[in-house]
Amino acid sequence: MKMNMLFLIVIAASLAQTCSAKPPNIVFIVADDLGWNDVSWHNPAMKTPNIESLARNGIILNQSYVQPMCSPSRSAWLSGYYPYHTGMQHTVIMAYAGYGLPLNITTLPQKLKQAGYRTHIVGKWHQGFCNWRYTPTYRGFDSFLGYYIGAEDHYTHEVYDGRWNGLDFRFNEKPLRTFNGTYGNYIFTQRARDIIKTHKQEEGPLFLYLPFQNVHDPLQVPKQYEDLYPNIRNRPRRIFSGMVTILDEAIGNVTSALKETGMYDDTIIIFTTDNGGQVRNSGNNWPLRGSKTTLWEGGTRGVAFVHSPLLKKTGFVYDGMIHAADWFPSILSIASVKTDDAIDGVDFWSNVINNKTSSRNSFVYNIDDIFKNGAIRDGNYKLIVGNPGHLNDWYPVPKLSNHQPGLPLCKDTEGECAELPDEAIPRSWPFDKVKLFDLSKDPTEHYDLSKSNPTKVQEMLKTFQNHLKSLVPGNPNKRDPKANPAFFNNTWSPGWC
Repeated sequence: MKMNMLFLIVIAASLAQTCSAKPPNIVFIVADDLGWNDVSWHNPAMKTPNIESLARNGIILNQSYVQPMCSPSRSAWLSGYYPYHTGMQHTVIMAYAGYGLPLNITTLPQKLKQAGYRTHIVGKWHQGFCNWRYTPTYRGFDSFLGYYIGAEDHYTHEVYDGRWNGLDFRFNEKPLRTFNGTYGNYIFTQRARDIIKTHKQEEGPLFLYLPFQNVHDPLQVPKQYEDLYPNIRNRPRRIFSGMVTILDEAIGNVTSALKETGMYDDTIIIFTTDNGGQVRNSGNNWPLRGSKTTLWEGGTRGVAFVHSPLLKKTGFVYDGMIHAADWFPSILSIASVKTDDAIDGVDFWSNVINNKTSSRNSFVYNIDDIFKNGAIRDGNYKLIVGNPGHLNDWYPVPKLSNHQPGLPLCKDTEGECAELPDEAIPRSWPFDKVKLFDLSKDPTEHYDLSKSNPTKVQEMLKTFQNHLKSLVPGNPNKRDPKANPAFFNNTWSPGWC
C-alpha cells in the first residue's frame, strides 16, 4: 500500500512538473539571399562574428535545404507543405500578381497562438498581399512591421517593378512614410528589440519571425560597413560583404536584447537563409554549383543553425537532411503543439538536438510545372529533371572587376531575372533530359551518373512522376492592372483581388 502511494506521488509530481513547464520563446531569423560562402565559418574573409558565435555554440545544420527562391521557401516553413502542393512553386510572387499562400492553410503563427504564443513579424512577408486576408496580421501575427513584396530600396522603401513604382512599408495595416532615408536594417533591428523589451512573459511565450531584407539587392549599405572590406577590389562584392556584416550586427543586437531582458535563457534562436546566394548580385555559394533560382546545390543548400541555452548538446555539426517544410512541425514540436498529419514536413527536432540520424531519407527540391523542371533526393542520390536554371557553373568569389565576365546581370526585383528563356521552356516534361548525382561522393555536382546508372534514374523518375500526380498548378504571375500603386496613393496596397 505504501509503495503504491509512493508511486502515485512520484507520478503526480512528474505530471505537475511537465504541465508547469513553459514553452520556450522562439526567434526565427531569416537572411535573404545569403550564400553558402557568405558566412565566416565557410569563408574567413567574411566578418560575421555574432552569427558564427551563435552557430558554433549551437548546432550547425549542414544539410538544410530550402527552395531555389524566396516565396516558395517562406511558404514551406509557414505551412509545412512542399510549395508544389500549394501552388507556390513557380519563381516568386510578383508585386502585380493576384495570389498568395492559399487561405485554407493554417499558418505556423496561427498554430502557435493555440499554445498561447504572442506572435510578431518584422521584415519581409512575400506571401501575397492583393487581398487583406493574405497579409500578416490576418494570417496569425499580432503585429507586422515591414514590407509585402520581394525587394525594395533599402532607404526609400519603394518598389519599382519595371513599370510601376510605389511605397511598400507598413506598421500593421498602415503605410509608413516617416522612414524615408533610414536604412531598413536599422528599423527592423530596433523594432525587434522593442518587441523583446516590451514582451510580458506572463502573457505567453514569444514567437518573433525576423525575416531581414539583407542581403538582397539592391546593393546598398552605409559606407562604414563597405569600408570594413578594403581588400576586396570588386566593389559590388565589397558592398555585399558590408551588407552581410550589418546583418550580423543586427543579429548581435537582437541577441543582446534577449540577454538584457532575461529572456535569452528560455529562447531558441533559429537561423536560416531562404535560398542560395544570387551570384549576379555578388552572393557566393562556392564550392557548391549554381546560384539562387537554380536547382543546383548552390541554389538550394542553405546556411542554417539553431542556438539556445536550453540545448543539452551543442558545438557540433548535424549532417542529417532537413527540408524547409520541416521547420513547421519542428517548431510546433518545440511549442508542444500537435501538427496535421497531412503536411509534407517532418519533425526533426528530437533528432537534431540529440545528434541522431535524420527523420528524412528523401525530399522534393522543387517541381515547377511552368518551367517543366524539378529535382528530388533519395538518400545520397539527387535527380534533376529538365533545365536546372540559368546559372549552371561554379562561381568563385569575384576579385578584380566590378562584374564577373560572362555573368548576366540581374536588374529587376527577382521574378523576371529568374525566368528561363522562352526557347528553354519545354511544352511537356523532358523526362529524357535528366541528371543524376551521388552527393555523398560529389557534393559539388561535377559528375553526372545518369548514363552509368540508368537503373537508379528509372527508379527515381518513377518517384518523380508519382509526385506529379499530387501537384497543384503553379501561378504564372500575370500582371493585374488593378495592382497599380497609383490607385492607392502611390503605395503597394491590398484591395484589388
